[in-house]
Amino acid sequence: MDISSILLPVASIGGMGVLFGAGLGVAAIKLKVEQDERIPLVRDCLPGANCGGCGYAGCDALAEAIVGKKAPINACPVGGAAAAARIGDVLGIKAEVGARKVAFVKCNGNCDAAKDKFVYYGEKDCDLENGVSGGHKACAYGCLGDGNCVKACQFGAIDVVNGVAVVNSEKCVACGACIKACPKHLIELVPDDKKVRVSCSSHDMPKPSKDNCSNACMGCKLCEKNCPEKAVTVTDFLAKVDYDKCTMCGTCIQKCPTKAISEVYPSKEQKEVS
Repeated sequence: MDISSILLPVASIGGMGVLFGAGLGVAAIKLKVEQDERIPLVRDCLPGANCGGCGYAGCDALAEAIVGKKAPINACPVGGAAAAARIGDVLGIKAEVGARKVAFVKCNGNCDAAKDKFVYYGEKDCDLENGVSGGHKACAYGCLGDGNCVKACQFGAIDVVNGVAVVNSEKCVACGACIKACPKHLIELVPDDKKVRVSCSSHDMPKPSKDNCSNACMGCKLCEKNCPEKAVTVTDFLAKVDYDKCTMCGTCIQKCPTKAISEVYPSKEQKEVS
């Protein structure tokens, strides 16, 4: 066999590989997207939790969005005001400092207060239990206590205490993961410095609310009528606090007959769990 018949195809393939490689190299240079040099600097200001609480896929995506003016410099709930200030220094922008927010579970229907309509023996999962007639609690709005929010929280800020999820505000970074995890939509972000909270989500009429849970808001409007700042309103049998008006005077707490409104701090039990 003539050796040239072997070398020629090999040389041809090798030559084509060199040409294709050179072409790809030129294309990579021509098509290269220049990255703004500020993006890695902003990324270094972020905590690296990649929790998604900002609404972006992670810290890299958020840094790019901030530099591209698609997200505010204080968009990171984990880094908070400190991260916003550092990013502001990088971009030459003054950071606006707002009130720190924390997650709050709007339910106090614990094992001592709430009645059950059946005994649930299935897997400890709020979504699964909620699919079984809304769960075991007589109150259709009550926390099921299966801990989906606990599993979703990367910061160990939530515990189930006596059958109800409770947020430890000292650990919460307001990432919002627990809000997405709750099938009952019981969790919301509230100002951390305003400790007056309505620990109920029931929109049932007074009698069934009280029958289902002794800690339930009955929509009696005593809080609304007595609040000197008009910071509490009752709609559909449920009280709501306007934190922009609330002065923490405590009148609504004193007037609430079921203690559905209270001043909330991490409980002794939760501190022991934490």
